Amino acid sequence: MMRWQSMCVVGGAGFIGSNLCLALAEQGVRVRVVDDFSTGKRANLAPIAERPHVEILEGDITKPAVCEAAVRDMQLVLDLACLGVRHSIRHPVRNFEVNGDGTLALLLAARDGGVERFLYVSSSEVYGTALRTPMDEDHPTYPMTVYGAGKLAGEATTRAFHRTYGFPTVIVRPFNTYGPNSHHEGDSGEVIPRFIVRAMNGMPPIIFGDPTNARDFTYVADIVRGILDCAECDALVGDTVNIAFGRPCTVAEVAAAVLKAAGRTDLEPVQERPRPGDVHLHYADTTKAQKMIGWRPVITLEEGIARLLEHLKRIGADFRKMLSEQSTFNWE
Repeated sequence: MMRWQSMCVVGGAGFIGSNLCLALAEQGVRVRVVDDFSTGKRANLAPIAERPHVEILEGDITKPAVCEAAVRDMQLVLDLACLGVRHSIRHPVRNFEVNGDGTLALLLAARDGGVERFLYVSSSEVYGTALRTPMDEDHPTYPMTVYGAGKLAGEATTRAFHRTYGFPTVIVRPFNTYGPNSHHEGDSGEVIPRFIVRAMNGMPPIIFGDPTNARDFTYVADIVRGILDCAECDALVGDTVNIAFGRPCTVAEVAAAVLKAAGRTDLEPVQERPRPGDVHLHYADTTKAQKMIGWRPVITLEEGIARLLEHLKRIGADFRKMLSEQSTFNWE
């Protein structure tokens, strides 16, 4: 049984947020979902929207009144609100407003509203390209994009609220996450769903820049479990922790795994020019998570890709329509 019985999930209609809300709703927790639906989707909440202990609040967290309504009578706030990496390239001001200033507004409301704990979901993008591997929580933070800078600002503000006011906060840094509800479209599009959509349309995956660029991919069910375990861990209050699989995979390896799962090993990836602000290598040291919450991811990349593809087929995904929603250079 969850320790916290009333939780506010900010950004709860997004990819990770909606999976988190579903897990909480299935445990009977009172959940308040907060989202402005700029990137989050109402369809992601359809499985839980009619449940009596689920409330959906539409609003922009850069507005103090929205934040006050969001946290009212909540024990735990889980802050996953963000605008993404590619979005920040075209819209740096708005991106930073949500990722940085929005976090400050939410922290103020949570502190003043009597929230018992605040968990900030940051991003491995705060590190920038790896200077050493594996990357532990003390690795230098040199973000490559305004997105990474905004998430780092959100982290710093969250940390300051603990140090200045004694407000109980935890910071989680997930690495690359994939699974149901992940984005294939627009500037939120992520590599694995984009590869799947192209493969299911008989088109080769597009690799931007160096195919040896490597990331640490974790299936969303593992990430959700890690976030909730961190929220419950008293010893992590005031601390920062990586949540990831702990294994680097090159983009070329990911493409090969997708093509195998889709039964399209006849296709070969094609290369395009590098994306601006891309990191070359991310690979997490998860020693702290192992020690503090007994962290152990259980879903391999190959199994996770197969699960995501099976999920898309099961819900009747229109792969041709999904392809039309993709833009090759989704940062322009």
